[in-house]
Amino acid sequence: MALVTSRKLLTLILVIDKDEHKVLLGMKKRGFGAGKFNGFGGKVEKGETIEQGVRRELLEEAEIEAIDLKRVGMLMFTFEKDPVGLETHVFVTTSYKGTPKETEEMRPEWYAFDQIPFDQMWSDDKYWFPFVLNSQQFSGHFHFAEDQKTILKHDLHVIQQGGRLQQGFQLDKVCL
Repeated sequence: MALVTSRKLLTLILVIDKDEHKVLLGMKKRGFGAGKFNGFGGKVEKGETIEQGVRRELLEEAEIEAIDLKRVGMLMFTFEKDPVGLETHVFVTTSYKGTPKETEEMRPEWYAFDQIPFDQMWSDDKYWFPFVLNSQQFSGHFHFAEDQKTILKHDLHVIQQGGRLQQGFQLDKVCL
């Protein structure tokens, strides 16, 4: 068993239309996750806060600006034979400025809550996505095989009412 020795700080934001019971997903056109639907997000740049990073990524990938922003989850993704963990801060926005547009990186599409294309998404999404749709905070760790598809193990839990979402993962507690 090896330890994760470093991490990349990432963001993920889901745009939710509560009235229509829809979520905006983007088809990733290039880079890590290409060919999969996902929320919008990516690396937090040097000098940015996590919130600034998630706002920038949404603007770059869908050309919309989040008005409200709520941090709802923390996920750590690790991969066999890779000591770098992907610490991902998950956000939701229910109001935004602009009209979602296709960019060089993403093609946005609205999906009804009961028609989310989990078979075209990361294999972990089906586990934690329901927490987002039910307005629950959550935290978890998914450990993948080298193929980046097969989940070898995972730990996921809802943060009970009154509980607090952690600020980050302690590397000495993230085991491969």
